[in-house]
Amino acid sequence: MELKQDFRKMANNQLRLKLFFLKKMPMGFLSGMRVIEISQKEAIVSVPFNYLTKNPFHSVYFAVQAMAAELSTGAMAMAEVMSAKSPVSMLVIDMQATFLKKARSKIFFICNEGKAIADAVRNAIETNEAQIVIVKSIGKDTDGEIVSEFQFTWTFKSK
Repeated sequence: MELKQDFRKMANNQLRLKLFFLKKMPMGFLSGMRVIEISQKEAIVSVPFNYLTKNPFHSVYFAVQAMAAELSTGAMAMAEVMSAKSPVSMLVIDMQATFLKKARSKIFFICNEGKAIADAVRNAIETNEAQIVIVKSIGKDTDGEIVSEFQFTWTFKSK
């Protein structure tokens, strides 16, 4: 299944992405999140360590990390849903997180489970039944060390 060209252009164009965040995800806009890369297989999202994203313990606030981690999975999900031949709804129904060390720099969230997401969307359309897929996003700091791991449970249902 091919990613919708308009979505890929939007995600890869910082001005369009900022406008999307401003309209659909204002906290993403304020936090300074960026989609670094998006393909059918992988998405990478970054979030800076700055005044708006830090907590009183001088690390990136867990909710900011969760937002960026969700976008690393959700960007591919949105692309698949937007390019689907028939309408599909999507929703996160569960999230689990593990924090391994303090996030004291820019964090990059990587999800490389695009195929599982595409298969779930395709199966939702073909079977007309809700499909559940569990995908992982790993947060790494600028030194490449893992700071957090997130697991999102997405459900896709043909409308």
